Amino acid sequence: MKNNIKLFDPHYGKAEEKAILKVLKSGYWASGSGLRNVENFERNVKKYLKSKSCIAVNSGTAALNLALSLIDIKNKEVILPSLTFVSTAHAIKVNGGIPKFVDVDSKSLCIDTNKIEAAITKKTRAILPVHFGGTPCNLDKIISLCKKFNLELVEDAAHAIGTTYRNKKIGTHGIAVCFSFHPVKNLAMPMGGLISINHPNHKKLRTILEARRWSGITNRKDTDYDIKELGWNYYMNEFSAAIGLVQLKKLDKLNRIRQTICKSYNKKINVEQKMPISPNSSYHFYWILVKNRKNFRENMSKYGIETGTHYKPVHQMSMYKQKKHLPVTEKIGETIVTLPTSPNLNKPQIDFIIESVNKSL
Repeated sequence: MKNNIKLFDPHYGKAEEKAILKVLKSGYWASGSGLRNVENFERNVKKYLKSKSCIAVNSGTAALNLALSLIDIKNKEVILPSLTFVSTAHAIKVNGGIPKFVDVDSKSLCIDTNKIEAAITKKTRAILPVHFGGTPCNLDKIISLCKKFNLELVEDAAHAIGTTYRNKKIGTHGIAVCFSFHPVKNLAMPMGGLISINHPNHKKLRTILEARRWSGITNRKDTDYDIKELGWNYYMNEFSAAIGLVQLKKLDKLNRIRQTICKSYNKKINVEQKMPISPNSSYHFYWILVKNRKNFRENMSKYGIETGTHYKPVHQMSMYKQKKHLPVTEKIGETIVTLPTSPNLNKPQIDFIIESVNKSL
């Protein structure tokens, strides 16, 4: 029997099925005002993260777009890594900003904090680090730079729900921390995202975001409301929130399973450069660097194992092409392969993945 091991495989059970059916039968499937399951999900994530406020949206992209709308970045630079999904850069563009790409650290593949300061200019307004693969960035250094140069910190934590840094959950540091709950993520939904807000004026910012996630609607009383600025249909639906509430309860347990899987990979895969082991990482995926990626991935596919390449560097895409080289990022972009870390994997499958990787190198 041929193996069919997916790169990403959502973990679900009877509880998720029951939650979906309950929403279906209720007839209350979505609301721009974010009541019922959505409101409950926000409250529970806030408690889980220990953040000041949370606002649920319909994707990680929406979270990034809205978070950056809180800062005036028009014609200003925002520093970010190029090794990320393109939405990170798009969110800067959507808000009128200028993406300023910085190379990544060769060990963590997060933004290289030793190279950020050289990239800061008079036009720099914010730093947007990405917690790559669930590994936390060096936030101490980034926060120090933000204070030194009076910059805002917005975090892309699309991979990092459940990740910790200095014994605190990612989601409690920057002015706004953006999460994704796409079906492939550690906390999976049909569609979903969230912004964790940690600003002293978090209540005011939440009010602003509540309007912007629902077409700019404010002062709603019955069927009457006002519009004071642009907004979007970025609100989360009830089905997603219902699944999210169930997934949140078992998130830490599932992340620990991912850590165990990745410890086995790290110990037994015979490749020089691979994702380091950290008790702080939520391991959205596990990465290795290989010399002939095309052949390697073809061989893995023959074994029935799906692999990925996260990511093609954004600065190499036509829209964001630049002359400046980012040597570490460019090397990673040519050699990175991501491996399955789903909690659904059993020991024979994990052993088979390791064996197949070593044969395919």
